[in-house]
Amino acid sequence: MPEQFIWGMEVFFNGLMAGVLYALVALGFVLIFKASGIFNYAQGVMALFAALTLVGIMEGQVPFAHLINAIFGTEIHHFGWHVPGLLAILFTMVVMIGLAWAVNQFIFRHLVNQEPIILFMATIGLAYFLEGVGDIMWGSDIKKLDVGLPQGINGPIDELTYNIFNYGFFIDNLDLVATLVAALLVIALVIFAQYSKQGRAMRAVADDHQAALSVGISLNFIWVMVWSLAGFVALVAGIMWGTKSGVQFSLSLIALKALPVLMLGGFTSIPGAIVGGLIIGVGEKLFEFAIGPMVGGATENWFAYVLALLFLVFRPQGLFGEKIIERV
Repeated sequence: MPEQFIWGMEVFFNGLMAGVLYALVALGFVLIFKASGIFNYAQGVMALFAALTLVGIMEGQVPFAHLINAIFGTEIHHFGWHVPGLLAILFTMVVMIGLAWAVNQFIFRHLVNQEPIILFMATIGLAYFLEGVGDIMWGSDIKKLDVGLPQGINGPIDELTYNIFNYGFFIDNLDLVATLVAALLVIALVIFAQYSKQGRAMRAVADDHQAALSVGISLNFIWVMVWSLAGFVALVAGIMWGTKSGVQFSLSLIALKALPVLMLGGFTSIPGAIVGGLIIGVGEKLFEFAIGPMVGGATENWFAYVLALLFLVFRPQGLFGEKIIERV
């Protein structure tokens, strides 16, 4: 079997793994857009904030330590204890639920039935606000995140592929865990959205705020619930990306890679976020592998956006998005 084909197979599988990580971020966008029609620009920053909070809680770091020390002249940085990973994740989820309540209470409760551009601008302001709070609260240094997830090359896959192809595939254990978590998350979210009472209420709110209010659905409850779910998805994405590359403020930029995923899969489809992520992940890796050397490389930086542009031209609603027909 030709070496190029075997290497291409390895690139293909690594592209699938990368696509799952993109899809995890895109899921948060879909949840909020599906329930409220809001394109949440702050989703990437929510993943960053969740990861920063998780590391801070695990390490027993004092929130706003730099600010407290500057005001009072103290040298307090840590409480002196460490919190186990699972317990820290639970505490972080409580923080994200509190954030969801605050976002609804102080921002979106006052913007019901406003134009989409107003809501979008509000999420831009929220993104920069959260980034600033995260900086002041936990510091801006790069942090290592370790919640016990396996990392490094997967031995059985390496051995199996070596026996078959005489070449071992490098597949990261963390990517395999992320794939499993993303699959379970999508299944759970689809079941929740389609079959639960709260899920049906969420879809009703997405269709028409006023009609949902008229049948007794609480907008405040639905929006807090949806932003909490998006916070949970952001926490999962923050854990995976933070474990992979460290918790740093560039982590918020993963939201930009989620945009092409959404354009391919559709802004209202949960399975579409996964399919779009896989297409982007595999496409950019294979394009870099096959075409990159001919054009000087670095095609991963722009391939996803060019593909998304083509979809906008020929299928604006994405593969699984709902086609909107307006009658005049």
